[in-house]
Amino acid sequence: MATPWERLDERLRAGVEESAAEYARVRPLLERVTDDARGRIQAIFAETDVQPLFITARTKSVASFRDKASRTLEPSEADDVPSLEFPNPLRDLHDLVGVRVIVSLPHEVREAANHIKRRRNEFDCRADREKDIGSVESGTYGYSSRHLILRTRQNEVVKGYQASLGENVRTTGNFMFEVQIRTILAHAWSEIEHDIRFKNVDHRAWSPYLDRQFTATAAMLEAVESTFSELHDRYRAVTGYWDEDGDGSMPLEPERIREVWQTLLPHVDRKTDDDWGWAAELLAAHGLTTTTQLAGLLDAEAITRVRRALDHRYSPGPDRLLDDVLLWRFGERHIELTAGGDRQRKESLARRLRQMQAFRGDG
Repeated sequence: MATPWERLDERLRAGVEESAAEYARVRPLLERVTDDARGRIQAIFAETDVQPLFITARTKSVASFRDKASRTLEPSEADDVPSLEFPNPLRDLHDLVGVRVIVSLPHEVREAANHIKRRRNEFDCRADREKDIGSVESGTYGYSSRHLILRTRQNEVVKGYQASLGENVRTTGNFMFEVQIRTILAHAWSEIEHDIRFKNVDHRAWSPYLDRQFTATAAMLEAVESTFSELHDRYRAVTGYWDEDGDGSMPLEPERIREVWQTLLPHVDRKTDDDWGWAAELLAAHGLTTTTQLAGLLDAEAITRVRRALDHRYSPGPDRLLDDVLLWRFGERHIELTAGGDRQRKESLARRLRQMQAFRGDG
């Protein structure tokens, strides 16, 4: 597949060649700008909770610069000379310097972008777009990436580069560059796609199957990232349950019990109604009134042992399993506090307690 340079109208080649030669001359100084930009972006995250997996930067190659400078706009008349999309590429192109920030999960893309945009003493954000928005709105798939166009402010390294461009360029220290922020999975997908689909494409070896498979992998990527995000949110919720000065101190109202239960034991949710009032009464009978206490009660090992001890014929729902776990932990005291005058319940609890005692060998 021909490159923009190879397709360029002969009448425009001299101008593009001149721009490319000038770019080759000043590129070593631009590499210093690239290093400075990467260092400044990296320094931002030393002060935040968001910790990128890695941050890279690149200075556009001369060949890539020439290709982009060769892009043209269609002429109004068939025989007219096409016009260059970027007539002054050294000034018009904003991706001569590019920084990539690679994070773990989708929510970190948003957080990383916000941290960068708040650094107004160093950068002025001139554009902010999400590359996958068009895919979402059209119902198609592609890699997700947040793209920021930043302008440096009075940067001394930039001034050195600008001074090399000649007397007609003001040494303001202001320079546009691009920052891409994406997840590690989106980064891997886009790198592989770029190498196969665009960078080294040979139309003789291409087939619709490749397009279909790239679309399929993008869809799978979205599903995997969604699952990772859910796992992250669940993990954050669970760790919060143990914060006795924060989330863990929340009182066990019925709705709170439901929330904690469905987070810790989502596979045990066979309630026939949404009333968790009885669960609240059972817990309150033992003085268990905070989220931390419920989280401690719903210990995975204890629940497994309760199941083995009682060998339930049917998988128990939340009410029954909570009742059994409390009986396992408090024994006779649970019967005294919760059976009341209900003879049938008292006999059922006593029978289940004997099974537990036999299982533990303390009967």
